[in-house]
Amino acid sequence: MNFLFPIVAALLQASSATLDKVLLSFKRVDYKVYTGVSYPLLFVITLVIFLVVRPPLSRELFRDDLFFLLLISVAFTTITNLIVYRALKHERLIEIEAVGLLQTLPIIVFSSIVFTDERRYAVVVPAVIAAFAIIWSHWEHHHFQMNKDTYPLLIWLLVAAPVGAVLSKELLRVWDPISLELVRSFLVAILLYKYFERGFAKITLPIFGLFVLTNLFSSVAWILVFYGYQRIGIIHTMLLFSLQPMLVYFASAFFLKERFSWKKSAAFIVVLLSIATAQLLGV
Repeated sequence: MNFLFPIVAALLQASSATLDKVLLSFKRVDYKVYTGVSYPLLFVITLVIFLVVRPPLSRELFRDDLFFLLLISVAFTTITNLIVYRALKHERLIEIEAVGLLQTLPIIVFSSIVFTDERRYAVVVPAVIAAFAIIWSHWEHHHFQMNKDTYPLLIWLLVAAPVGAVLSKELLRVWDPISLELVRSFLVAILLYKYFERGFAKITLPIFGLFVLTNLFSSVAWILVFYGYQRIGIIHTMLLFSLQPMLVYFASAFFLKERFSWKKSAAFIVVLLSIATAQLLGV
């Protein structure tokens, strides 16, 4: 049943991404306000989950080598979020998802090189096929149509995403997913504290309710992704999690009235067939 972790995570993260775009459509909410308010909320939500589940969290987890990896992971997370939400403020949700898809292939390749347990062709091949199908579905007129604010996101994700995934898996060899998300969200919230001070005063109660909901979805989603990394590996998790951009597409088409595309529907079928193939091969 471990395969359900990234599938449920995809559903939750697709819901969160759609709500994020709604939040960033408000004039008072720019990417600094969004990240500044979100990470304290992520920490509080994860803290509640931590207190309910009571996963292990000991001093040994903060020894020199692990703490160094954790700090690098926190830096990557902070930079990625600032770049992602800066781009999302100015770009369509579907196009941001398209850019995010390009990180899948480097993650698959890099993970299969670094980790011997990730070199399972029954997973790698369907994952690559699914990634190419989704990239193809977002390719229009021989290129991705992007706002200039989106290019830093594209460059950063291609370079940083594979490293970030590997860092997370290394940490998860000894860290519990909930404990890791708790500490990481706390450290990112500290780094973004000045944005929280400025941003919190700008939002109304209804907007704050949306912040709570989207961060609840996101917090649980990333905990489940970490469980996926830990139990079935990065590549298998990425294959199952590749449902997320397709779900975002359908949500944006139905709720945000973005244009329908037959190519994305075809890619969704390919993704489902790729997932089914990996599962049937006994992965």
